[in-house]
Amino acid sequence: MENIDIVLIVKHIIIGLVQGFTEPIPVSSSGHVMIASEILGLGEQGFTFAILTNTASLLAIMYIYREDIVRLITHFFLYMKTREKRYHADFRFALYIVIGSIPAGVLGMLLSDVIADNVSMTTIALMLFVTGAALWLIRNMRGKKKDADLRAKDAIIVGLGQAVALTPGISRSGATIISAIAVGMKQDTALRFSFMLYIPVSLGGVVLGITDFLDEPNKGTLALPYAATFLATLIMTYFAMRWFMGIMKSGKLSYFTYYCFIVGTLLLLFY
Repeated sequence: MENIDIVLIVKHIIIGLVQGFTEPIPVSSSGHVMIASEILGLGEQGFTFAILTNTASLLAIMYIYREDIVRLITHFFLYMKTREKRYHADFRFALYIVIGSIPAGVLGMLLSDVIADNVSMTTIALMLFVTGAALWLIRNMRGKKKDADLRAKDAIIVGLGQAVALTPGISRSGATIISAIAVGMKQDTALRFSFMLYIPVSLGGVVLGITDFLDEPNKGTLALPYAATFLATLIMTYFAMRWFMGIMKSGKLSYFTYYCFIVGTLLLLFY
């Protein structure tokens, strides 16, 4: 029994590492978790597992952007209170994060069950091709818009990109970064806005999923595997995000195009 438990824990650690590594980069973490679960014989991971890993990734990303988060929240309310010009840029940026989060939030609540019930390895493969093609199209774009230059329409377009990424195989970070670069944002602004959008939608998912997590019938049996998954996801997300920030600075997103095409092809061939 102990050996079986150890094997199960190791498998969950692997899944956590996969989730953590693929969450920040534009290759679809949900699709990769499904692929890894299939290879490891764990079957489809439930909603509770998704909440667990998503929370771990969320905490890692919030830690990386902690100074920006504190500044944006503080300046948002200070501007509302004082109307001082020095707070206005951060007020608008925070407001656009809220606006950009709406499409994914609404569609997530309306279509989550439909999306979950209609996902196959073929779907993931095809969506990886879509992600790869989109990354290829924007690979040489160098926008000029900084944080203070953003407009509501930019936030809506990027938010719609995040909504499209509800489909496994479409990368959330990829869809939002592609959309952000397409509307003319600079690389660093696109990256920051993309992951700021991730925070409210993920927080909403965690809050809405708390009941399901508490009602999980196998919490006792899966306590250790889930704890191992959480820790592995948390640590790997942090280092993967730091690595991806360097990739964005170097402008080498085309590498992920090749990766998406390769993985998509392998899925079509073997699944």
